[in-house]
Amino acid sequence: MNHCRVLLAILTAFFLAPLAGAQQSDWTPQTLAAFRQAASSKTEFTLDHGMLAFASKLDSDNPDLRRVIAGVSAVSVHDYRYPGPYMYDLDAINALNNEYHAAGWKQLANRHPKDGGPGATDVWIRFDNFAISNIAILVARSNEVSLILVSGSISPLDLTHLGGHFGIPKIEGGVLVPNGTRR
Repeated sequence: MNHCRVLLAILTAFFLAPLAGAQQSDWTPQTLAAFRQAASSKTEFTLDHGMLAFASKLDSDNPDLRRVIAGVSAVSVHDYRYPGPYMYDLDAINALNNEYHAAGWKQLANRHPKDGGPGATDVWIRFDNFAISNIAILVARSNEVSLILVSGSISPLDLTHLGGHFGIPKIEGGVLVPNGTRR
């Protein structure tokens, strides 16, 4: 039932976005094109602050979520699925890391397989006047690559309150919690 309310909020936001003149969030890396090329399905959307505030009201039992949303200006989700394991450009993960570094972002977390194999979980942050202004999360699995961008005044701890909402993976105790509905 809760998933239905979030889906309804997202669909409503999509239909209201052109009327509200919603703007895209800040900078998006060019490397995303490499992940799009081989994807068999793509899901990409941006929710501005108004859309996020509206959607957070549907989860009235979560005051932490509403508090965090107050400081968030936008959330962008880029999710790509592939027909087979590791059919995406594996070098694009390193290229994405390099692109974020060149743009002045700081890498907060970097989890790659010990043997150098495919897959990754990376978290980058961008500061503005000693405060976090943007967070980017990359999760690369065998058949899926997801990049989530959060813009606004937010702490890494606040990110845990957003987990499980708006396409952001759920994080508990600093560990990514797998979504049971994923293939």
